[in-house]
Amino acid sequence: MRPIIVVFICVLMLNSCKKKVEETPKEPVKVEYASFGKEIIADDAIASSSMLKHYKDMTTGDSINSKMTATVTKVCQAKGCWMTLDLGDGNEAMVKFKDYGFFVPKDIAGKAVIVNGKAYVKEVPVEELQHYAEDAGKSAEEIASITEPKRTFSFEADGVLVAQ
Repeated sequence: MRPIIVVFICVLMLNSCKKKVEETPKEPVKVEYASFGKEIIADDAIASSSMLKHYKDMTTGDSINSKMTATVTKVCQAKGCWMTLDLGDGNEAMVKFKDYGFFVPKDIAGKAVIVNGKAYVKEVPVEELQHYAEDAGKSAEEIASITEPKRTFSFEADGVLVAQ
């Protein structure tokens, strides 16, 4: 019985000598942003998929103030005066900048952005659609194939944050 007690005491002593590993809480990854237009903060932006639901409930002429996060699909290659954002399910939002007051870099396709401003639904005339196609570098045949106006999800941004 005595050897069992000695072994038990040794196990307890060795166990108490273990170095305790303290878990340190992980800090959230801080994303750096480049700011364009009005200064905005990254907090409280809704996801593009949520914004798509709002767009689908809107009729032509409706608008709502919003801040959303999305991925850039295309940018005006002439001077960065517009961009399109992926809303999911094959839908995009055309973003223009309030009062033509600022532009975004032409090389941000594929980057995450946060846009603040007014979301609205618009019917875009053929001439404007052809102009956008020209800015996007489409061929003459692709531009000529645009013959009907299109109901689009649009956004007038007063501020943009581009993830770096």
